[in-house]
Amino acid sequence: MYTSLKQALLDLEKAGLLKRVSAEVDPNLEMAEMARQAFEAGGPALLFEKVKGSRFQAAANIFGTKERMDFLFRHTLESAQAAVKFKSNPADFLKHAGPKALSQAAWAGIHSRPVKSGSIKDFEECCLQDLPQVKCAQEDGGAFLTLPQVASRPSDGASILDTNLGMYRIQISGNDYAQDECGLHYQIKRDIARHHQKAIQEGRPLKVSIFLGGPPAHTLGAIMPMPEDLSELLFAGMLAGQRFRYFIHSGYLVSSDADFCILGEVAPDLKPEGPFGDHVGYYSGRHLFPYLKVKKVLCKKDAIYPFTVVGRPPQEDTLFGEFIHRITRPMVPVSLPGVHAVHAVDAAGVHPLCLALGSESFRPYAKPEEREPMELLKTANALLGFNQVSLSKYLLIAAKEDNPALDVNDVPEFFGHLLERIHLDRDLHFQTATTTDTLDYTGTALNHGSKLVIAVAGSKVHILRNDLQDLQPLKLPANFSNAKIVMPGVLALQWNGKGADHDDFGAAAESLEQAFAHWPFRENYPWVSIVDDTSTLGEDHPDSNLRDFLWLTFTRSDPARDIYGYNEKVEQKHWACDAPLIVDARIKPHHQKVIEIDEIVRQSARNKLKGILEATP
Repeated sequence: MYTSLKQALLDLEKAGLLKRVSAEVDPNLEMAEMARQAFEAGGPALLFEKVKGSRFQAAANIFGTKERMDFLFRHTLESAQAAVKFKSNPADFLKHAGPKALSQAAWAGIHSRPVKSGSIKDFEECCLQDLPQVKCAQEDGGAFLTLPQVASRPSDGASILDTNLGMYRIQISGNDYAQDECGLHYQIKRDIARHHQKAIQEGRPLKVSIFLGGPPAHTLGAIMPMPEDLSELLFAGMLAGQRFRYFIHSGYLVSSDADFCILGEVAPDLKPEGPFGDHVGYYSGRHLFPYLKVKKVLCKKDAIYPFTVVGRPPQEDTLFGEFIHRITRPMVPVSLPGVHAVHAVDAAGVHPLCLALGSESFRPYAKPEEREPMELLKTANALLGFNQVSLSKYLLIAAKEDNPALDVNDVPEFFGHLLERIHLDRDLHFQTATTTDTLDYTGTALNHGSKLVIAVAGSKVHILRNDLQDLQPLKLPANFSNAKIVMPGVLALQWNGKGADHDDFGAAAESLEQAFAHWPFRENYPWVSIVDDTSTLGEDHPDSNLRDFLWLTFTRSDPARDIYGYNEKVEQKHWACDAPLIVDARIKPHHQKVIEIDEIVRQSARNKLKGILEATP
């Protein structure tokens, strides 16, 4: 249990899980690349003692391994899990929990409620320019806070338990921002939006507080998917093992234990924010977003600036997701009756692909060959209206009754189960012209695109194959080559054509359909992805095969515009096809750029990390 970030970092160092970087480092790209390389190597947390242009130390890769996550929360994780189980189903918990679990849940509950403590005298004043100006990717619009805890309330006098604590990226330099302004990029379906809307309706500015650092549990609290009627401050207290300490200053909420607190009002207009190299592996563009007029920046005397680096998964935020899932798993069946498990696939960028396991009990009397997805469709609609799952672009859901041992976290197994049972003339359900994730640029405009639900239930209708000899009779047309079998039933083809828009692909898709018409194994490979490069796919590339397939297919396709099929047709406004389903997953002209790191920056970071990583056990 920690009262500060510094205390947690010293504990990590004592356990050999943190290393100090004594050489001066540049926050412009170099620090971020050092953190990136430390994560990729499974290396330690890093404490940068000399940051160019700043008097503050900085820390990164704090949560970069499961070992460190478990170490940081070794005294409180079990009690937080017990409390979540109790909250999810009190009657069942009290019926089956032993004395230890009961005491753990009670202990967590006692420490969950925030408490007033501390004062402005515990802080010094500084300004945004004093903070380490960490720029993570070459084309970022400026320096960003990447581990902020953004606190807002529906009104100045609202209860502390009405506070929303979220993690939204904050741009602190660049673009058109003045020295006392910072960007506030909150995406759709975020609770801060409700507070902002209420402030606009009441004709007043919204006061926002941004915390950095403090006990590690506070950072995790900001990404915890709490129900709208429960504050993340409660979870932060449970996981920290001590109540969230705060005080009010000039109407602003201040975390007494934070290293930094930025206090400001949301401006009445918008300003350009971005670009930013985001967690899906691409840059998000420069768009108009809210921004803060900063009134005050507070810091502790020995403040340490925490940051993380995002990009194509896996990154440090992958560990955040896994950790949160371990705690919240019991909440899913209670929040969504009929849902047994959900997996937002990190390798696919999280929101682009969601796998789910539900029940299909609407017709229990149906013969196996007559079973079809009915209840699953109701469940799918519920999922697409639930918290952050609502941002899913592809939702693949299967019936638990067909295989009680099916694991949504085993992606190849899940895909195999789904493709064996898919009726391509029945089981594809599109939502067109709908809202999509702010970070997804495959659609028609920002936050505009489509979704696809694939729901399967019943007996197997496809025999999946995984034999390289099957590719010999497949005579590909001129624009396609290098066919690779990704996993049983899944094929990837490389695009060799010159164009990259949908018109270029339309004619080529017709020639590809003719090729499939003469291929004897068409029904055995019901999923085909068209990508720009298949060189890292197939059985010769076990380390990248599945990961690259998921990333390429689901981050580069908009279902309504990019899905084709053999013998496709529309009947009563329902789109259908025969095997195979064809996904155009090429990069299109309107897509954002892939994040790439300059080799000079890579080498500089590598040189400064060399001794540190070599000395790590």
